[in-house]
Amino acid sequence: MQNGYGLMAGGADEDIELAMPVFDALRPEGDRADSFVHVGGVGAGHYAKMVHNGIEYGLMQAYAEGYELLAAKDIIKDLPGTFRAWQKGTVVRSWLLDLMVKALDEDPGLASIGDYVEDSGEGRWTVEEAIANAIPAPAITAALFARFSSREDNSPAMKMVSALRNQFGGHATRPAN
Repeated sequence: MQNGYGLMAGGADEDIELAMPVFDALRPEGDRADSFVHVGGVGAGHYAKMVHNGIEYGLMQAYAEGYELLAAKDIIKDLPGTFRAWQKGTVVRSWLLDLMVKALDEDPGLASIGDYVEDSGEGRWTVEEAIANAIPAPAITAALFARFSSREDNSPAMKMVSALRNQFGGHATRPAN
């Protein structure tokens, strides 16, 4: 994989040290500190990854809503170019934005992608943990609920979330109706 993995491991120190050759083989090139963290005891790595994926839900939803808003205005003549211009030097640049541009290059109107978006569980778990700990998580919660709404209506924003999940994780998309 070009970008490797951000590894968040939990467990006893001696177990982590024993597994380090495996973690080192999976992570991207460079300093271990940039891509690996021993976050705590057993279960801590899974918990950190769950929160990571909840944040991912919110980020994808924000990009998708921006896409829908720009697509709805006829003053925007070059939608893919707009996002491409954001890839360098702007505060919203990211790998997800790069994948959004790639999705639009491959299918400019996202005509071949349906707007049904699965939730694989991590967003739900993150919201459940937020509720259990009385931590407000409105962006992640709204992103999870938006996925539920994708199962009801034709939505350009949900087409983009589906396209983004396909781009970064190979998650299957449903064909457009």
